Amino acid sequence: PFNAWQIMRGSATLPLRMERHCANAQRVAEFLAEHPAVAWVRYPGLQSHPQYEIARRQMLAFSGMLNFDIKGAPEQRSKFLEQLRLFTHATCLGHDESLIMVYEWQGERFFRVSIGLEDAEDLIADLDQALRALD
Repeated sequence: PFNAWQIMRGSATLPLRMERHCANAQRVAEFLAEHPAVAWVRYPGLQSHPQYEIARRQMLAFSGMLNFDIKGAPEQRSKFLEQLRLFTHATCLGHDESLIMVYEWQGERFFRVSIGLEDAEDLIADLDQALRALD
């Protein structure tokens, strides 16, 4: 009963939280897509995403989750993670805080990110300073 009560209580603000997650993720994805140290970004809200048109027709917003990778040697990922101050390195995703993990799928390693409710400009600044530290 307690868990059900907490879920019911949290559902009151779910639309507002999801709106913020999605808006922040869109801004972060656009920033990453333009950054010279980023190899690629996968986010359905970017026109470069292969299923962008399908997502645009089916979704009101594009989620708070995105994937990306950085250019350079694989050991750069650890250096990048060490530089982040707002993003928490996590083993699972989905929270009101921004979380990041190194993910492997079909032999490819990359970052999987759950964008939280923090100010989007603060998140972008944190990613930018960590990416600049790779130079």
